[in-house]
Amino acid sequence: MRPRGKRAERRAATARGSAARLGLMAAPVAFFAVFFAYPVAAIVARGLRVDGGWRFGRIGDVLAQSDVRHVLWFTTWQALASTALTLLVALPGAYVFARFHFPGKQALRAVVTVPFVLPTVVVGTAFLALVGRGGLLDELWGLRLDTTVWAILLAHVFFNYAVVVRTVGGLWSQLDPRQEEAARMLGASRLRAWRQVTLPALAPAVAAAALMVFLFTFTSFGVVQILGGPAFSTLEVEIYRQTSQVFDLATAAVLTLVQFAAVAAVLAVHAWTVRRRETALTLVDAATTARRPRGRGQWALLAGVLVTVAVLLVLPLAVLVQRSLGASGFGYYRALTREDGGAFLAAPIEAIGNSLQYAVAATAIAVVIGALAAAALTRRDAGRLVRGFDALLMLPLGVSAVTVGFGFLIALDEPPLDLRSSWILVPLAQALVGVPFVVRTMLPVLRSVDGRLREAAAVLGASPWRVWREVDLPMVRRALLVAAGFAFAVSLGEFGATVFIARPDNPTLPVAVARLLGRPGDMNYGQAMALSTILMLVCAVALVVLERLRTDRSGEF
Repeated sequence: MRPRGKRAERRAATARGSAARLGLMAAPVAFFAVFFAYPVAAIVARGLRVDGGWRFGRIGDVLAQSDVRHVLWFTTWQALASTALTLLVALPGAYVFARFHFPGKQALRAVVTVPFVLPTVVVGTAFLALVGRGGLLDELWGLRLDTTVWAILLAHVFFNYAVVVRTVGGLWSQLDPRQEEAARMLGASRLRAWRQVTLPALAPAVAAAALMVFLFTFTSFGVVQILGGPAFSTLEVEIYRQTSQVFDLATAAVLTLVQFAAVAAVLAVHAWTVRRRETALTLVDAATTARRPRGRGQWALLAGVLVTVAVLLVLPLAVLVQRSLGASGFGYYRALTREDGGAFLAAPIEAIGNSLQYAVAATAIAVVIGALAAAALTRRDAGRLVRGFDALLMLPLGVSAVTVGFGFLIALDEPPLDLRSSWILVPLAQALVGVPFVVRTMLPVLRSVDGRLREAAAVLGASPWRVWREVDLPMVRRALLVAAGFAFAVSLGEFGATVFIARPDNPTLPVAVARLLGRPGDMNYGQAMALSTILMLVCAVALVVLERLRTDRSGEF
């Protein structure tokens, strides 16, 4: 009778755990339903419904337009080209961070990650200062790359370099090098040993990184808008143009559906690659695989990676800072304190305080929702419902932020959700982008907790809340702080949705930068550089704090 009683206790504990999981999922599901699914559905319905009827034939009409097909083609091929170029440039860096130990490695890791947490508006502005009119290349050699596809591709590599280095390098550092060494001892050449032993093990991580880079570049907005000019338009830029300039909601709705379908397909493949990476490999401690470079070849590889980081990642940011100072020192910064009565109803410098306040509120929302979602996803043997919930959490990274922002204005305008005049609207939009980063940061740590500890606590009568407080929280406290830092940095730089809902008297930093770049004159250009530099420094400080808190199990980023 005693073993049967223990089995009954385990079954009861399992039932309580399933009920607790559904309870944890309730708040995130409600949050995404109200502030993501509802606004997106509202804007799509507004574009496809006429006189109470649906105009699905409009989908074919829009896709038949030559300019729309051109946008779809450019969006796809530039994303593929950006992904291939990023892998080509960043994979050597992933190897260096995984296998080499050298002075300043942690500082270099932080430098590499800075571009990823920068707002896309800052990335576009930095490359504008480097390759645009009056930029460094223009002054030295008369070379301009703005309004060309090369500027867009380079900026995408700049932005996504850390995705490959952290995703592939994180796994590479945990692969046992003795397997490749054994193949070498059996007569395989270095290239053959790497191709037949290491590459198959790395393939899931490379695929996951490539899919994430493709996702970010497929939905690129700020970079293309600033560097591409009128000649180049991705789906996201075209959705913005159709909603804010042409006011053709039907075309915008069709493009939103197309982008949604493409993103859903990419996320489905990405989820499959992540599951392969989690279940198919035996890993070792990363601290045991790194060593000092040996021989001229390895030192040359390290030097090449350092030069790449200096030219591709550091130089654009250094030029941005130099252009913000200009010939008059801090004149552009002093000009930020003056009201001009034009693009701003307040001094541009007030955008800093607005952004910080919004980002703090958005971080609090994202951490609460993301932590609940990560706790619900902790067990790997979840069914299709929970895996679908995991995919739902990633959708805001790929679905048009422009559509979400405009959907906020369309949908959240009636009681009990009349929020158009409320300050909370901006943090809610920013939190949608922050939640996926919180989940991806906390989930690996939560899954590393021994499940038997939870089961033992549950069998002893602890409630699910007490199990979380006594077992999980002490182990994930640092990861929670890292997640909060990422959510803060991402919220600070959100632009696609905020450009619609930020009020003229309370602009955020990215919105203020975009408005200044859209106005002629050297003073406006210099102020845009100054605000971008301030935004870059705030994000860099947040990242330095993250690196001090980061543990090897605190997620990929």
